[in-house]
Amino acid sequence: MPTRVHEFAWPDRVVVGTIGLPGARTFYLQVRAGTQIVSIALEKQQSALLAEKIDEILDQLITVHGNPFSVPTSTPIELVDNDQLEAVQEQFRTGAMSLGWDPTTAQVVIEPYPIADVDADDNDTSLDEDGANEPEMLVVRMPVGTARAFAKRTREIVVAGRPTCSLCGYPIDADGHICTLPEV
Repeated sequence: MPTRVHEFAWPDRVVVGTIGLPGARTFYLQVRAGTQIVSIALEKQQSALLAEKIDEILDQLITVHGNPFSVPTSTPIELVDNDQLEAVQEQFRTGAMSLGWDPTTAQVVIEPYPIADVDADDNDTSLDEDGANEPEMLVVRMPVGTARAFAKRTREIVVAGRPTCSLCGYPIDADGHICTLPEV
């Protein structure tokens, strides 16, 4: 069965955002080109790692002799996006994700795949009428400035959750915290 690919070669917007209160937030990677919007759910740790790895790729490209890709060292101000997520309709929950660099277009490439359904019957290949069982994936290509802005925003979103206890390192909930100090 063919995989449905949501592909964005030059998106108008690509961001990570959240819905919900700190401690109960759902993270989304949202991409828009024109009127097409795709939102996929991902874990907080996936978001943080994605931002870290994008910055690593960009920082490594800066060290290339002559920096032929004009990689910015910081976020270009005109690319800062602090707006909320647009209408969210979750396409899938992210499982595996690949990240790469396309030197022919000077773009960072993100390819999230849905969590594999281990309970699915391999012999049942029938589709719902709307194609709900059709395998999906997302391909997002971002120019270097957009990628730098994406990584910065994602890091800010990740740390905007619950504060951590300075003694035990666990998150402090809005309704209180019982510190569980390690025994010495």
